[in-house]
Amino acid sequence: MPDLAWWRAGTKSDPVGRQLPYGSGARIARLCLQWFRSVVVVGWPLAVAVPLAPAQEAPNGGLRVYLDCDRCDDSRIRTDVNFVDYVRDRELADVHVFVTTNYTVFDGRQYEFSFIGRGRHSRSTLTLERLIAPNTPSETAREIISEALRLGLAPFLDQARLEEDFSITYTGGREFSADEQLAGDPWRHWVFEIYGGDFELDLESNRTIFDSRWGVYADHRSEIWKIRFRPYFNYDLVRIKREGRETIRSSISRHGLESYVIRSLGPHWSLGLFGTYLTRNDRNIRNMYSLVPGVEFSLLPYEVATRRAITLVYTLGASYVQYHEETIFNKTEEWRPRHEVDATIAIRRPWGDIYSGIEGSQYLHDRSKQRAEIFGNVSVRLFEGFSLQVEGQFEMIRDQLSLPLGDASLQEVLLQQRELATDFALGASIALSYTFGSSYANVVNTRF
Repeated sequence: MPDLAWWRAGTKSDPVGRQLPYGSGARIARLCLQWFRSVVVVGWPLAVAVPLAPAQEAPNGGLRVYLDCDRCDDSRIRTDVNFVDYVRDRELADVHVFVTTNYTVFDGRQYEFSFIGRGRHSRSTLTLERLIAPNTPSETAREIISEALRLGLAPFLDQARLEEDFSITYTGGREFSADEQLAGDPWRHWVFEIYGGDFELDLESNRTIFDSRWGVYADHRSEIWKIRFRPYFNYDLVRIKREGRETIRSSISRHGLESYVIRSLGPHWSLGLFGTYLTRNDRNIRNMYSLVPGVEFSLLPYEVATRRAITLVYTLGASYVQYHEETIFNKTEEWRPRHEVDATIAIRRPWGDIYSGIEGSQYLHDRSKQRAEIFGNVSVRLFEGFSLQVEGQFEMIRDQLSLPLGDASLQEVLLQQRELATDFALGASIALSYTFGSSYANVVNTRF
């Protein structure tokens, strides 16, 4: 087990004698907890104090529907599927349409539509699935989604209206097996993407800022294998002209290669091999090569991973690193054997989303060099119109092996050209929202 004694309060020195404030992370965490409590104490009474409006009748006596879909064209759906009344909150709905998506083994998309009855329809539920093949035109994909919603909502309508307004046509389409699709695919389910349009230029008379990103994705997915080969290139430039003084110029390059081969061993286990290359001048890394095998266990079958997943991952491997400058540990190059354990939970339900986990890593050649992180993102619909979202991340850091020897200049610090010593990293946010007023969201207005 990693030695956790360095997380206790107090200070420690790095190899050149500088004092690092280990233990201050715990004090920061306590301050954030106090801040969170104060926000809840103030925000909760404000939300509860707002008077709730009485229930409103549907404009046309229609079915009230709450559409819960992150990757849907809401405006298009409200225009195409216009025989229901859309509401702004699930508590106001007769039917909660809960949509989840996942990538298929053929690099398409699989949509799962859950029609969850509420109120007088509370005993009714229906689930539909739709597959959208790779390279399907956007217009065709939108029509597939709209048609699935029409079919799923029809059973919730009154019998008289169903008979009057709807008809069902069977197309007799045949679904092909995975082997049949593979036999007819000359690319053998390899998909390639070249990107290079992420360029930003901010030009002023005395200042120039340029950011660029480009690279290639090569992905293969099948029921057994998941493979990726991705070279990428990032370059940032900042240039500031100063009258009568030397021009400040800063460039940061982050280039590398991300690759992996993952093989499924059934509904709960997978084996993977991860290979990376990285060169990054702002982290004092001239060249880094790593090869890391790993194993993953999913507590729940992978087939339900679109809605809930609990996974445990263990990796053990090594990297070889060459540095731009000599490090504070008097190294210009070294081997780094390392292992890591990650545990994550992801849940997407009609009442909200949860994604959280804990990660811990340790270098085996020096077990005092370790890192731990805990993170979480929780979004909950507490009651009609009121939502709470909390996000946080806290890292306890003791593994900055690439820190260059010597002090950083003010220019390097301000332009983020050099990594600085730290014992923790903390980020947190909290958001409260309360929506009230008209219950309906039928109107589509795309002007401006």
